[in-house]
Amino acid sequence: MTLSGRALALFEGIVRGDRGSLSRGITLVESTRPDHRALARDLVSACARLQRPRSLRIGLTGTPGVGKSTFIEAFGMLLLDKGHRAVDPSSSRSGGSILGDKTRMQDLSVAQNAYVRPSPSRGSLGGVARATMESIILTEASGYDICLVETVGVGQSETMVADMVDIFVLLLQPGSGDELQGVKRGIMELADLVIVNKADGALEIPAKLTRTEIANALHLMVPRRSSWSPKCIRASAVTGYNLDRVWSTIEKYFDGLRISGEWDKLRAGQQSKWMWREVHNLLMARINHDPGTRGFADTMAVNVADGSVPPGVAAEQIVDRFLDSHAAANKKPIS
Repeated sequence: MTLSGRALALFEGIVRGDRGSLSRGITLVESTRPDHRALARDLVSACARLQRPRSLRIGLTGTPGVGKSTFIEAFGMLLLDKGHRAVDPSSSRSGGSILGDKTRMQDLSVAQNAYVRPSPSRGSLGGVARATMESIILTEASGYDICLVETVGVGQSETMVADMVDIFVLLLQPGSGDELQGVKRGIMELADLVIVNKADGALEIPAKLTRTEIANALHLMVPRRSSWSPKCIRASAVTGYNLDRVWSTIEKYFDGLRISGEWDKLRAGQQSKWMWREVHNLLMARINHDPGTRGFADTMAVNVADGSVPPGVAAEQIVDRFLDSHAAANKKPIS
């Protein structure tokens, strides 16, 4: 595939490290316009084929009020001080307000070797996740060696983020055990590292208690990696306490992935999952945009709701209707 025109200009700018080109490229992959999607596919494919050192993809989530943005800014500045180029391409907020995030990350958002770019949370979760994954590929092509992928909060987006990063970090705040009550077991099972933030001042002792309870809970869970058992660390984004330890722990995690060979398998598995997830998203989008199928599906939904048609039977009929409609539309007349 040979790039030309706009896609080539964006590709060359991204590889050169031009922030404006990177911003325009991410805007392109976030667009749902058919002509934009065609350009985005060419651009992302070209960037994915670049021979670059593998970046570290770090996912972060946390309960409301945990201080996620403050932690990301403090941790991001620490990474910059250590000579890394860090990017937060996916801090999704309602409506995708860039201003909201940049006012929370005043230092990181203007740092020379950092790039903060929220992804809009409008539209389907799958669409936002696809744009985030493609944004990561573009930022890596631009030379960023660490990608911090932030979720909206603790909810259904965590599984998708965990499937696009190498390590998944859960931020909690001191709660003397109460914090555990608000965290779904499934989210805990995804975590490779749990950080009890705000471990300073009057919350220092509660943070110790919370860390002990979380550590005990982690021991009861099956590790996701053969080379790593999940850890729990106290830290403070405000004072900087233990941020160096957080980073050294993450480095040990990646050392284990490299030595065991799990990193290659992890990335390969993620690619496969995202391919099939995108197949599902594309099929759903095309079914919804086919007028005949959409109307038939609405009728089936009513029948399923009143119990006259089983859900499985309705699903088969909707898919069959779409395939028949698609085949009829593409059938060439006999001359």
